[in-house]
Amino acid sequence: MKERLRTLLGELMLIPGLSGHEGRVRRAIREKLAPLGLACRTDMLGNLIATIEGEAAAPAVMLFTHMDQLGFVVRKVEADGFIRVDRLGGVPERALASQAVLLCVGEGRDRKGVIANKSHHATTPDEKYKVVPYADLYIDAGFASAEEARSAGVDIGTPVVYLPNVVELGEDRIGGTTVDDRAGCAALIEAARMLVEEGPRPTVHLVFAVQEEFNLRGALTAAQVLRPDIAIQIDLVLATDTPDMAHRGDVRLGAGPAISLYSFHGRGTLNGTIPHPALVRLFEKTAGGLAMPLQRSAHVGALTETSYVQLVGSGVACIDVGFPMRYSHSSLEVCDLGDLEQLVRLMVAGIAAIDETFSLDRDDYVT
Repeated sequence: MKERLRTLLGELMLIPGLSGHEGRVRRAIREKLAPLGLACRTDMLGNLIATIEGEAAAPAVMLFTHMDQLGFVVRKVEADGFIRVDRLGGVPERALASQAVLLCVGEGRDRKGVIANKSHHATTPDEKYKVVPYADLYIDAGFASAEEARSAGVDIGTPVVYLPNVVELGEDRIGGTTVDDRAGCAALIEAARMLVEEGPRPTVHLVFAVQEEFNLRGALTAAQVLRPDIAIQIDLVLATDTPDMAHRGDVRLGAGPAISLYSFHGRGTLNGTIPHPALVRLFEKTAGGLAMPLQRSAHVGALTETSYVQLVGSGVACIDVGFPMRYSHSSLEVCDLGDLEQLVRLMVAGIAAIDETFSLDRDDYVT
């Protein structure tokens, strides 16, 4: 399984898919699911949905992850051919200067560029320690004029992403662009393969969601139609095993999958997820039965789509389950393939344990 995940993740990380422009990723995932005999459908927003029918009396599960990535949108093409952009998603300004990017104008026609960084020999003492606001940055894609840029397909609204990249770090660690959340996509594809082969199980709706990095609500349209009883979201969990993160928690790369016990954005939006106790108990019990480590995270400063999916209909029992990841939202994120493999096994075994006797009554879980 680990080698399949390595191959899947590497392939998916090299496909650009800015929020709202996920078509290439969606088509690639659909091709990966086709050999499993799964009929896929795409909703109006762009979510890719496939259903694995199961025990009708058991709570229905929506297992989902997002396939989009953060990046930029062209806001102006200067007369001299330089490109100005606006951020799309939580792009860190301090990590932008001199980054390589890809202007996505169409398969086979994409244009590489670099985010300009003022020549060191010309910077003043104050400039040497200043983070340049993204609004002042520009992209050099080799164009000599606005006309040349537009002839190449670059115009206002063109999506721009970090230049796709995969870096193998040692035996099991992968660095590069879009580990968030192509690692989740790879895990979900592998889980689909196992769920199709194994049973009994509840009905499972697989959703590869769009626009998570844009507004965190891409999966809502799928949840509103599917009306699951349970929603399990796969995404990164912030690793805290680097010197700059040690005070934030106790999640380590290579130490297994993790569940989120609390998430809250804390900036701009009052939302987050406190998981349903039935699902916390389910995955703790499942991990114990598999003799698998299960890490725990409680974090302020981030949230996922479960924050909104949990509010669909009369409420959906939600939990975030994920893989530790370092350096989130930078151009080079890092995860561990062993964590991904254990995450898949945890997902499949946990879902298989959901039957008609599985209670979602909160009063059955009073502590």
